Amino acid sequence: MFKSIVRGGAAGAAGTTVLNAVTYADMAVRGRPSSEAPAQVVEKISQDVGHPVPGSDDTRANRLSGLGALSGIAVGCATGSAVSLLRRVGIRLPWWLGGAVTGALAMAATDVPMARLGVSDPTSWSFEDWVSDAVPHLMYGLVTYGIVAASD
Repeated sequence: MFKSIVRGGAAGAAGTTVLNAVTYADMAVRGRPSSEAPAQVVEKISQDVGHPVPGSDDTRANRLSGLGALSGIAVGCATGSAVSLLRRVGIRLPWWLGGAVTGALAMAATDVPMARLGVSDPTSWSFEDWVSDAVPHLMYGLVTYGIVAASD
């Protein structure tokens, strides 16, 4: 079981790298800014648990930005581990379906907390907003699931 967790975490890290590359390419091509939502989620959670991120102005903003990015890496690795464990217990999907499901799972793991914490309202997103979120997550899922499946 430990091997499945580690294998899935590594696959999730590779998938996260692809997600970030696709996201940064989109930002470069369209000239759009990076999302502040991950930092806002971290800020909200840290305040809700009674341990706000310390610092003032730029220092605090930089910490929140770094913690937001690290939380994305953690979600990517954890999702990969979960998918690897599911595969270990016998849930084996075709690569294309497994990739899409894995991407959707990672997308839900980031978008649901944003919505529940009031950081963003996906119901108000434009088509372009959805594409900017869905395409990188789909690429994440295909890479992550592909590595997990190939390492059986």
